[in-house]
Amino acid sequence: MPKESSFKKVINFIFAKLFYINDSAQKIALGVGLGVFSGLMPGTGPAAALFLAFVFRANRAAALLSSILTNTWLAVVTFILAIKVGSVILKTHWQEVYQLAQGAIHDFHWVKFFKLSFLEVLMPIITGYIIIGLFLGIISYFLTLLIIRRNNHGSKTTY
Repeated sequence: MPKESSFKKVINFIFAKLFYINDSAQKIALGVGLGVFSGLMPGTGPAAALFLAFVFRANRAAALLSSILTNTWLAVVTFILAIKVGSVILKTHWQEVYQLAQGAIHDFHWVKFFKLSFLEVLMPIITGYIIIGLFLGIISYFLTLLIIRRNNHGSKTTY
């Protein structure tokens, strides 16, 4: 009998932890959506996921796990997209925002960071991350709800 790969073990563990939580499908899915949203926001992550799950009465375990899964790597991947989305909404040139942000990242100093124009640089980035986070959080909510309902027909189960 072949051994199960480490990657497959991790995927099975995550699936078990997310989809066999003893809670309603809606609360689990909401927790996942909030976790994805907060995990995408740079600097927030698991603490924000737990706080949002508490406020919205979502499943905290699902929020925490999905936040950890999306924290940092997804924020890095969506950096340029966040700049572009935020720049379109705020009617700025994304290339200028990107260059200023890159300069601040490569030669990071707190003084330099605080000298950045909030409206010209940070606001487009924050706006972009919020829009992308909301979009991916909503998609995560509905996908999780669909998977849970297909697997256990909307009933509560325990693992």
